[in-house]
Amino acid sequence: METKMKTEMKFALATATLTLLGTVPTFATTVYIPEGSAGEILVVDADTGSVEARWPGFEAVHGLAGVPGARYIVAGSYSEVAKEEAEAPAKPDGVSQDEHEAHHASRAASVMPKDAGVSILTIVEAETGAVVRRIEVPGAVHHVAMSPDGRYAAVTHPTTDGISIIDLDTLAFKAFVPTGTSPNYAVFARDGRSVFVTNADSGTISEVDVDKTFVKRNILSGEAPEHVVISHDGKRLYVADAYAGKVHEVIIADGNISRSLDVGGEIHGLDLSDDDGTLFVSGKGDDKIAAIDLSSGKAKFAALAPAPYHLTTIAGTNSLFVSSREEPKVWIVDQENLAVTGEIAVSGEGHEMVVLP
Repeated sequence: METKMKTEMKFALATATLTLLGTVPTFATTVYIPEGSAGEILVVDADTGSVEARWPGFEAVHGLAGVPGARYIVAGSYSEVAKEEAEAPAKPDGVSQDEHEAHHASRAASVMPKDAGVSILTIVEAETGAVVRRIEVPGAVHHVAMSPDGRYAAVTHPTTDGISIIDLDTLAFKAFVPTGTSPNYAVFARDGRSVFVTNADSGTISEVDVDKTFVKRNILSGEAPEHVVISHDGKRLYVADAYAGKVHEVIIADGNISRSLDVGGEIHGLDLSDDDGTLFVSGKGDDKIAAIDLSSGKAKFAALAPAPYHLTTIAGTNSLFVSSREEPKVWIVDQENLAVTGEIAVSGEGHEMVVLP
């Protein structure tokens, strides 16, 4: 906390000085793109679309999470092996063997689902890409979420029907929490005390108490809830009912679906504009992208092919990044008219993207 306060004070002093000098500071936005089968994370300057770096060594990387101000990015692998076949992650320099073993779930059978396979979760320095810790978790990792304060990560395990919670202060596996069948996506509440998990084959969203590590309630949310985002005011969830081609607006306070927004076809990624006024949805099945005005519920569409997949808005700009499921590229899309303004070549497939200032 003290370090964060000092950083914020330095930022404020630097900004004030530059303002007095008659200049306005600009800060680049960075997008981190996991490249799936290529086993790498691509680091892109969001303002220019130029590739700044490529970080290797992340097998089958799919889920990725980070938040502004946090030290780490968390990367999950969709590659799972039997527990007895797993190679223990290498011990980092400066860490005792006892400390090292305490950080790995497979060394503590009581917290693991019975007969679960193992995949590797990697903790990375956001600024440098340096690997800080590799942690064994029970089952392949589909998606990753991070609490707004950077304290916890939650990772979904479709093959073991639950999530792992990781303490990022201690870089330790905290708990496995069963949620429902085929947990897919996760997003934290704005206060960081709960994480909402979509269970694609249960038709529910589980609200998990992060500190006490149990499911507080289950919310009915369509046929196959997958990707989900939370409004900036923390009052609503927007969840993609993927095969029904609809997005359900869920009121968090009472757990009710207030309305369903029809997109049509199989849908995948979604995100909100900075002002919560527009919801963007990728229509993977119909090769399209949608922008839904949330005040009126009206949608406008634009063709985007082939197979628009993961989608993220770039805060403070008028752009979206949208990956293709079938071609190695990410489109840069204008939020107002949904026109493609650029493309970024990737290796493998672009999955869960992270945007950091």
